[in-house]
Amino acid sequence: MDNGLRSSLLTALLALVFGFLGAAAWSLTGLADNRTRSYLIENPTVLQDVAEALAQQQSRDRIASLGEDLYEPFPGAVIGNPQGSRTLVEFTDYNCPYCEASLADVVQLVEADPELRVVMREWPIFEGSEEAARMALAAALQGKYRAFHEAMFRIGAANPGGVDAAARAAGLDLARAREDAASERVSVELARNLTFARSLGFGGTPAFVAGDIPVEGAVGFDRLEELLAQSHS
Repeated sequence: MDNGLRSSLLTALLALVFGFLGAAAWSLTGLADNRTRSYLIENPTVLQDVAEALAQQQSRDRIASLGEDLYEPFPGAVIGNPQGSRTLVEFTDYNCPYCEASLADVVQLVEADPELRVVMREWPIFEGSEEAARMALAAALQGKYRAFHEAMFRIGAANPGGVDAAARAAGLDLARAREDAASERVSVELARNLTFARSLGFGGTPAFVAGDIPVEGAVGFDRLEELLAQSHS
């Protein structure tokens, strides 16, 4: 750990444990480093807790910097109640097995909470996923996002044949969908989602934002429900 990070963490720890004014005054005595070192040796998990708290605050700051744009869906790219008072944002890829595994959790959340809207952000990071992502957004413009989304994972092959089969299963107007999928509007949305994901520090899919709390991975129904409750408490 470099000196700058160590200093920042020690300052944060002192402020949390002893109060901002008390820590500042105590530091002037010249005893802070030795006493803090002893305290950390006796309580080794405290520094980890502080580091996690700082990371969470930084994540919240990044989310806040994106403003309401993060929660504004591409037209129709929503699962659940489009006017719901609680929001979960999901970044997804059709060639991601963990995204497929998370679909059941998202559906369960929606069924359990009529006020939940899940804003879907197509983020095709796996090879061969972009065509499916484009068709999903085209389906959203026809009001059939969820039907395509579920069909795509059910078919399980995000290749041209699988995309076409999912589009037919969702009942899309194929001529219109193909035109929309190739449109600049859809290209802009994919670039926008990439920018959001990078701004949030996400490294893969699935990734979620529950209110103002980010989380990566297939964390399961219980964890997502817990995060939504925390973010809307």
